[in-house]
Amino acid sequence: MMSKITFYEEKNFQGRSYECMSDCSDMSSYMSRCQSCRVESGCFMLYERNNYMGQQFFMRRGEYNDMHRMQSMGMMFDNIRSCRMIPFHRGQFRMKIYERENFGGQSYEMMDDCDNIQDRYRMSDCQSCHVMDGHWLMYEQPQYRGRMMYMRPGEYRSFREMMSGQRFMSMRRITDMC
Repeated sequence: MMSKITFYEEKNFQGRSYECMSDCSDMSSYMSRCQSCRVESGCFMLYERNNYMGQQFFMRRGEYNDMHRMQSMGMMFDNIRSCRMIPFHRGQFRMKIYERENFGGQSYEMMDDCDNIQDRYRMSDCQSCHVMDGHWLMYEQPQYRGRMMYMRPGEYRSFREMMSGQRFMSMRRITDMC
């Protein structure tokens, strides 16, 4: 199944549009702003800046006719500059989280969602991780709230360097086929 998202310069799917079926590191050559979008299939991560930088927002299949109104869903920026397609993962999910940067301090291996690392693992902070399997969303607050970050398989040595001091308190697997 192909993933597909269409961005529109105006609210309610009006104005110039840009159709995307893969990653796009810089949308500025296709459109000057994004006021609405339609995810026809798949899941995407949207970014407020070029090259997958800045705040991020997870989008699943659906119609989003007014990006400004999405602030109630946690989207704290009003323009989209890049997007990344999230591939559907079949199989197990595994991630090891660490209390300190560079894989230091307490560590725990996770295979399912965690709504609060402090309650579950008695960890006051998570500063690095190693994603072995699957795709994950990490949130700055418990209960999957606040700013988020998309994590795909790989080693992440310092969240502070990646996200200007952001810390993560809850994690969720991306299990949807969207």
